[in-house]
Amino acid sequence: MAHIHIPDSIPTRFVARNKGANAVFGFMALIGVVAFFMQLGNDAQSAWISYVSNWLFFTSVAMGGIAFAAATTIVRAKWNWSLRRVSLAGIAFLPIAFVLLIPMLFLREGYFPWIEQMAYDPIVQAKAAYLNIPFLMVRNFVGPLLLFAVAGYFAYLALRPDMGRVAEDELDAGQRTWRDRLMAGWNGQEAEELHSRNRMARLGPVFLILYASIMSFIVYDYAMSLESHWFSTLFGGWYFMAALWGGVAFTALTGVWLRGQDDFAYKAISIQQRHDIGKLAFGFTVFWTYLFWSQYIVIWYGKLPWEQIYMVKRAGHGWGTFSLLVIVTCFVIPFAGLIGRAPKLSTKWLAFMTMTILFGLWCERYWLIAPTLQTDGYDVMNMAYQTGIGIGFLGLFMGSVLWFFNTFPIIQIWQPPQFDETHETELAHVS
Repeated sequence: MAHIHIPDSIPTRFVARNKGANAVFGFMALIGVVAFFMQLGNDAQSAWISYVSNWLFFTSVAMGGIAFAAATTIVRAKWNWSLRRVSLAGIAFLPIAFVLLIPMLFLREGYFPWIEQMAYDPIVQAKAAYLNIPFLMVRNFVGPLLLFAVAGYFAYLALRPDMGRVAEDELDAGQRTWRDRLMAGWNGQEAEELHSRNRMARLGPVFLILYASIMSFIVYDYAMSLESHWFSTLFGGWYFMAALWGGVAFTALTGVWLRGQDDFAYKAISIQQRHDIGKLAFGFTVFWTYLFWSQYIVIWYGKLPWEQIYMVKRAGHGWGTFSLLVIVTCFVIPFAGLIGRAPKLSTKWLAFMTMTILFGLWCERYWLIAPTLQTDGYDVMNMAYQTGIGIGFLGLFMGSVLWFFNTFPIIQIWQPPQFDETHETELAHVS
């Protein structure tokens, strides 16, 4: 890591405000609202399937980026100095995600089959301590609220020291408002940087434990519980590790986009950063497939009907082709496309590969839910509505990320002072 060059002085850079882009994102959100209510009128269950699957995808990408930032903080990574702020950009979507979560708390028999099954099914009745509406509402309100709040505090610690290095005359009115909020109780630049570094180092592991735990029970409730006799002990890990993969892909894709927005970002997000983030994207491709295969091989080898039903539903009734699409976009294309060094260094190719990964994960989120509830099989019209609602979520997500880069520096200005590595301390002591 010693060869990685971090400039002594990092200039303040923002993405210029763009009313046209905001209008486009607003129109995309409107498309999503119209698509949702149209589908709600035709088939309420399918509408909520699309809503929940899109919520699971976009929230997981936002949380995955922040989890990636926390993980690199814990290991004291230097290589991603120009991408730290990019990974945090998803924090701007989390307030929207929390508001969009509230309607999901009131889903009942039309979405959760186990509610009706509780009256006559002994297997479901044995799960009544967990599968009950009051407990579901409480854990899916309190859990995400706690997780989002800790993520917000982590982002606050990363953003606050930058405010002391930004000249007030470089800021517009909106940026000054947020600068004043973040600098409340300011204790001096050196003290603030040291405080943020130490707090982030301690908060990172706590946040990742909460991330793994809360993301797991969210997907247990809104995806795995729908097949009330089936379960997988890997299901939660599969979801939150795929979310981390989505955060890596989002960081890489957004980093490539930022290179075209600013001259300094073009130089700062260099070969080193693209190569390393590309390696992570490739590595998580293999890990996603490993978790998928680990679940599938047990089901295939055991030949137990209550386990096989999960894969049978996703292989028949028109879902086989969609299942193949998930495997191709989540494994085949990114695995083949990111092997070797050269593909990771090409900005256009890296952008294409990470977009493919994100598209694959979007399909996977729908695949987790729809085949279980849509017993009539795959429906092209339902997929069209799913896409329309996805466009709405995408508009909200991209609009919030753009606001983040309009408001806060796109490259983190302060760089955390590094702890000495053990061998470095020993060498200094010997000399």
